[in-house]
Amino acid sequence: MKTLRPYLIRAVYEWLVDNEQTPYLLVDANYQGVVVPESSVSDGKVILNVGPAAVQGLLLGNDVVEFSARFGGSPMTIIVPIASALALYSKETGKGMVFEEEAPGDEPPPEEKPSKAEKPALRVVK
Repeated sequence: MKTLRPYLIRAVYEWLVDNEQTPYLLVDANYQGVVVPESSVSDGKVILNVGPAAVQGLLLGNDVVEFSARFGGSPMTIIVPIASALALYSKETGKGMVFEEEAPGDEPPPEEKPSKAEKPALRVVK
């Protein structure tokens, strides 16, 4: 099965925006593939305001959260792999959802391979 995290992120985001809250995304900035302003990173984490008024072109995809925003007046494209998202919550109330940390490359276990007896055998026919 696919990871539940992107679906939960989209649901919590919509719930926060519908309730006129400012959605904040807590990100593990050390996770491979994360692109965030280094000046905003503290203790290996960064909090990003992902509210509609703060970002442009927000994509809440199954593999990545991506958007454009200004940091120190300069535009920047932010890339957050889904597994690096640690929490999504309201700035005003703190209500939202915390996600378990995942190591890079965490994947569901591979499917069991059939035993040798079950594998088809090929032979050369002349």
